[in-house]
Amino acid sequence: MYLQLQTPPKLSFSLSHIINNNLISPHQNLHKRTNGSVTMSKQYLTTHTVDNAHTTDIFSIAATSTTLLSAGGSSTIHVHATNQPASPLVQSLSGAHKLGCHHIAVSRNGKIAASVGFNGDVKIWKVSESGSGEWESFGGLDAAKDPERGKNGAGELWGIALSEDGQYLASTTYDGRINVWDLFGDRSVRLREYETGTAGSGSFGLCVDLSRDGKYTASGHQNGSVYVFNNDTGRLQYSLPGLVKPVRAVAFSPAGTRLAAAGDSGIIAIYDTKHGAHVGNLTGHNAWITSLDWSDTGEYLLSGAFDGKAKVWSVERSACVATHSETDKALWAVRWIPKTVRNEMFCTAGANRSITFYREATGA
Repeated sequence: MYLQLQTPPKLSFSLSHIINNNLISPHQNLHKRTNGSVTMSKQYLTTHTVDNAHTTDIFSIAATSTTLLSAGGSSTIHVHATNQPASPLVQSLSGAHKLGCHHIAVSRNGKIAASVGFNGDVKIWKVSESGSGEWESFGGLDAAKDPERGKNGAGELWGIALSEDGQYLASTTYDGRINVWDLFGDRSVRLREYETGTAGSGSFGLCVDLSRDGKYTASGHQNGSVYVFNNDTGRLQYSLPGLVKPVRAVAFSPAGTRLAAAGDSGIIAIYDTKHGAHVGNLTGHNAWITSLDWSDTGEYLLSGAFDGKAKVWSVERSACVATHSETDKALWAVRWIPKTVRNEMFCTAGANRSITFYREATGA
């Protein structure tokens, strides 16, 4: 089913009339579109902010059902408990990356995490089997042992993503290759290696994602290209059109039927993964889009941008339903908190070195 870019009917009465006559809840907003019409919006409340969570920019965050892992320009990865009031700091992985960390990812089951440092080191983490809930080292990637491409080793990696159970790690490289590794097997050998150009000359891979069923790997590149690979066949499935500027985020929907891609164009492109068709755009950001994340149900898409704005989108309606901005500094990462209670929650982090948490106001 293609996304229908719908235009809601214009209102013939005033906003005050709507509110005064209880036609909307005081907890709901109206979002104005560029054509002057309005669409019903959702409201999210700022629950709390962890100020100065890091001593530098926070470049990446990853959420489990109970914790939030955050990483940035400092050498330490922090772990906050999102199932406790004020999300207190419960663990610090000191010295994780000597020169700081630019990407961190966690498996859907919340048991495996991976992080990549600016000096090229790749660390794997797992939740302790002791029952403490703490994270501990699970080794790293030693790609230097790879007989095919040993000269550069793991230092080639940039963007990363983990499969639902944490067994597979997908990564991008500076020269456009996409690799898939088996973290539970021989980590020195790539299971898959996809080329996006002539050998060694592809466009910088800025981002990557794995579909939840593990069938597809998607990548976004500096030249605006978006690729989808079939992990079963080891072949390119689609080369997707629509974006001409650097793509900084790609994300599969929970069901794997849609792929969202965004970056310096300020547009979120939505693709149908079955046919590789470009089925719609979400427009409204006025700056580079740096991060994307789908809600658990796949109904909503969360985006963060370089101007500090976070937006929530109704994918079905192709409409922005909430905009938040706690800072005018860049947001480098936005994530939904996996839903364990009635209210939806998400968090943002970036250049202001803080982590802000939001909760849906209505509990719907």
